[in-house]
Amino acid sequence: MAELIISVSGVRGVIGDSLTGEVAFNFGRTLASHLRQSDTQPSIVIGRDSRRSGPLIQQAFSAGAMEAGASVIDLGIVTTPTVGLMTRLLKAAAGVVITASHNPAPYNGIKILQPDGIALSAAAIAGLKQRYLTRDWFCGHIDAIGHYATDSRGHAHHVQTVLQYFDTRQIIQKRYRVVLDSINGAGSIPSPMLMGKLGVELIHLNGTADGNFSHTPEPIRENLIGLCDAVAKHRAAVGFAQDPDADRLAIVDENGCYIGEEYTLALCVLNRLMKKKGTVVCNLSTSRMIDDIAAQFGVNVIRTPVGEANVAGRMMQEHALIGGEGNGGVIDLRVGPIRDSLMGMASILELLTVTGKTISQLVNDIPAYSVIKHKMDVDCAGAGILAEKIARQFAQYQPDRQDGVRVDFGDSWVQFRPSNTEPIARLIAEARTPDRARKLIDDVLAI
Repeated sequence: MAELIISVSGVRGVIGDSLTGEVAFNFGRTLASHLRQSDTQPSIVIGRDSRRSGPLIQQAFSAGAMEAGASVIDLGIVTTPTVGLMTRLLKAAAGVVITASHNPAPYNGIKILQPDGIALSAAAIAGLKQRYLTRDWFCGHIDAIGHYATDSRGHAHHVQTVLQYFDTRQIIQKRYRVVLDSINGAGSIPSPMLMGKLGVELIHLNGTADGNFSHTPEPIRENLIGLCDAVAKHRAAVGFAQDPDADRLAIVDENGCYIGEEYTLALCVLNRLMKKKGTVVCNLSTSRMIDDIAAQFGVNVIRTPVGEANVAGRMMQEHALIGGEGNGGVIDLRVGPIRDSLMGMASILELLTVTGKTISQLVNDIPAYSVIKHKMDVDCAGAGILAEKIARQFAQYQPDRQDGVRVDFGDSWVQFRPSNTEPIARLIAEARTPDRARKLIDDVLAI
């Protein structure tokens, strides 16, 4: 049986195995019971990506929450950042997204957001996990059952919120041709709305929100060959790729070359700092390109453990201008403390407009690094043992233990960290040359 993972990223498992309707029902009871400690009539905003298992998990979770005394506002199929926005708009006690993000179709999950839209902290998730495991649930009489309602304003509110921070007239005048791969996920619905408002000629690949993923969902190079070919074929200015819940964004340049998720945040940071100086926050696994760009403007970069909640929480503490993660996740607090591919796409189009450069030219202006990523199967106990061995091996370099173990060597670094969502560990190395990055990976694999 697959492991049900409960982490800072929420709950995630395999449908019909570790994640069932019963599990979702009980997590609904768990969250509602937790919320009732401070609000006897809490409301929960809930949305889902387009996975075929979405209605099952969403309805089961909603039923459990209602039984435990919470009212539910159902947004339908929406992006993860949309749920964050609507949670704030509706002044709900919590937001819930039924999604497994970039994981393959057999997976689904339950991501919980606080009233301000930020994901729950590790400590808060740990508290919910304990309540779930001990079955500490509120069960009331008929009068305590929560209400159910729907709200269809999510997509329009999201698009309108993003657009207010850009000079749309300038972008419209360019009449950009854009190829977008929405993987038949939640981004299929609001993205054409956004592109239409920006005067874009859109070639939309996999633009039906039916959950039939036409390729492996994670927006990495090997999964986006079709997008690269389409950008070259249609002579588009840029190609964009979303993951199923549309919080991550990858970019293909005008030549049909995949430039990678790391450049998404880098280019968005560049665009934001060109207009205003301020602190940038990113996680420990994000490329050093962010530091190089920030240095051009004389601003600070603060690094946190991996996890959207960690980055967003520190951004709020520091009143950061922009932040995010090197997996294509851009966070702008003006829209919300959550990764947002719509904000990313608008920012990239604005950067093209303001600079008059192509994507490839913008990329060439940024000092280049070679990044190598490697996955290995390992459970939580094994990952902890390996992290200790790596830290001992490189003790002279004073490893950073905030998140797994990261070792810096001046102009290069390597990190080993367990995943928050899968029973794997990730190895990431970055250096000026591929050979140096590869050697760092091999050194850790040897351990």
